[in-house]
Amino acid sequence: MAPHPPRGARAVRDSDADVPVVTETHVHVGARELQGLERDALVLTAEERRWGRRRVTTRAGRPLALALPTGSALTPGDVLHVGPGFYVVIEAASEPVLAVLPRSREEGLRVAFEVGNRHFTLALDGERLLVADDPAMEQLLGRLGIAFARTRAVFVPVGAGHRHGH
Repeated sequence: MAPHPPRGARAVRDSDADVPVVTETHVHVGARELQGLERDALVLTAEERRWGRRRVTTRAGRPLALALPTGSALTPGDVLHVGPGFYVVIEAASEPVLAVLPRSREEGLRVAFEVGNRHFTLALDGERLLVADDPAMEQLLGRLGIAFARTRAVFVPVGAGHRHGH
């Protein structure tokens, strides 16, 4: 009798190597069950955390195949997979963003409204509002007369917005 695949996945053959196929966005597992296992990470941008069907490689070089339900999004901090002797946690990658430090509450609300109205996502980072470093967002902020800075930051959007055509 063949051994059961690790929690949260089923195994398939791929180029003579077993590659776990992850079919759930996270594994319901407690800290006690992870004790003594090696922590590995899958580091993804906000956009990549929404791509549910593809091959990925963890920080430690472990291959995984994602076969998540349509519309799934991976959440930083969630345990994605538990394998023999290790587990994989989702981490948010630092990525290019436009950072706005609103001069007033009204300006912050206006930015949030206008960004959402264009079906883009927005993240909160302390006092800053973060949006994707995208030409459409740069043009919007310029048209509104709102100062911004290009930077790199972890981008974890509020809500689950989507862009047209994606």
